[in-house]
Amino acid sequence: MRRRSLILAAVPAGLVTVAGCGDGTSGSSKASASPSPSVSAPPPPKIVEGPLPAITAGTKFGEKPTVAKGPGEPSKNLAAKTVIAGSGRPIAENEFVRADYLGQIWDTGKVFDNSYDKKRPLLLQLSQGQVIDGWRYALAGKKVGSRVEIAVPPTWGYGKSGEPRAGIKGTDTLVFVIDLIDAFNSKSSVKGKPVAQTDAALPKVATNTDGNVPKVTVPKTDPPKKLVSTYVLEGDGPELRADQAVLCQFQGLVWDSGKTFQRTYGSGRLAQFSLEQMQQAVKGLAQGLTGKKVGSRVLIVVPPELGYGDTPPSGGVVKKGATLVFTVDILAAL
Repeated sequence: MRRRSLILAAVPAGLVTVAGCGDGTSGSSKASASPSPSVSAPPPPKIVEGPLPAITAGTKFGEKPTVAKGPGEPSKNLAAKTVIAGSGRPIAENEFVRADYLGQIWDTGKVFDNSYDKKRPLLLQLSQGQVIDGWRYALAGKKVGSRVEIAVPPTWGYGKSGEPRAGIKGTDTLVFVIDLIDAFNSKSSVKGKPVAQTDAALPKVATNTDGNVPKVTVPKTDPPKKLVSTYVLEGDGPELRADQAVLCQFQGLVWDSGKTFQRTYGSGRLAQFSLEQMQQAVKGLAQGLTGKKVGSRVLIVVPPELGYGDTPPSGGVVKKGATLVFTVDILAAL
């Protein structure tokens, strides 16, 4: 797994994270290299427009920026400015954001982290405990497609302890340039191209993209004996690798009864899980997602030996030897 960004707050890792999104509920993520947030969060900052250092090169959205050292003393408040105005929707707190960014120290201009060189934007949740507070407060309300520059005092960054692994002292103000590529909340759906569903032996899945649960019609026939993974809506993003995690909407049903045993659609939440860890829970789900394109809706039919087998979760609708049916909207990968 790649090293997680330094801007993320450290929280326990989990097999499947169902994170609140746009409903005032915070979720969890995988552990990162940064310090845990303080027990008592600082009060909300006053947000001002400057001062902020100049962006001297890489001035277009998506280009790696070059940023000058801070001009004099930084503000004691959180400085934030929209450098390039996007045309997307405003981002709300608790939503997931996909962004490119560069971070450097105000006084020295030393770059301590950036995503542009890795060519892999960061995916994070703008909620307390998931990201440094400077990002959480500065990006709420900004529009997708915008470039935002912010200067974060220690109070809303790493506090008095700093982040020694990145050379950040407890007195350092941090400067970030952030390109807001996309945002996801509990009403998000993929927007892929519909793929003809011509196999009468497989469930039919609705192609609505309004964030509501897509209807699944399971045929009154015996389920397939082998794993099935097929597109309902095909996106144009990169293919998921087995070592990645996924942010998604999903639902799981039992083939024989058609009953739903878990879903995020309509719940006010999104799911986030590692494919490697999912191999330990529902192997067929992990295998069915591997190689599928981000931005797609996928139908996955999991035979018992790749699902829960003879040890289903207790007290639920999934029984021993059940074939499982999943639909997954692959919103993003990380």
